Amino acid sequence: MIKIISFDLDGTLVKSTYADKVWLEGLPKIYAKEKKVPLEQAKKYIYQEYEKIGKNRKEWYDIDWWFKQFKLKENWQNLLNNYRNTIQLYPETIEILEKLSKKFELIIISNAKREFVEIQLEETYLKSYFKHVFSSLSDFSTVKKLPNVYRDILDFLNIQPHEIVHVGDSKEFDYESPQKIGIKSFYLNREKTEENNYTIHSLSVLENAIGN
Repeated sequence: MIKIISFDLDGTLVKSTYADKVWLEGLPKIYAKEKKVPLEQAKKYIYQEYEKIGKNRKEWYDIDWWFKQFKLKENWQNLLNNYRNTIQLYPETIEILEKLSKKFELIIISNAKREFVEIQLEETYLKSYFKHVFSSLSDFSTVKKLPNVYRDILDFLNIQPHEIVHVGDSKEFDYESPQKIGIKSFYLNREKTEENNYTIHSLSVLENAIGN
């Protein structure tokens, strides 16, 4: 019997606008101001540095590390706070959480670092819906949500794979990865580029998908 529904955060419950603004606009602005260079020059340099590190290294996602790397004096926490107003929920998020929270225990398993997760949950008032919030980076020192992350969470929650369902917008890490250890999962494909029995195009159909 299913006891727990697990959600990814960015791209699933919350739009990616916030993270994009912080990394692609906010940080370059701080760099340009402190180093006294044009904004476009700062963006070009910083984006190149991002690419050098790459998404498979933990540093890519670590805002504190980047501030130290660029020798910035500004507090990175101020940067996160300054873009709070760009945090946006998907239209169906609250409705589906209201429905499912009456039947299941809800948790979050996110790839983002905890400081990004917490500020988004706080700003959107979502935190009260979730019994547990996990960050693969902050809690498991793993860049992506690999099968061992899901296995460790099952152990922590003291449940079996058939007692949890996971949903998220990454086919590899939100669908395939939990499937490898027997967790039923759904790929949230909002662009509607895939059509099959494990893909949903909106969270509003999740309840029916779980029932089926």
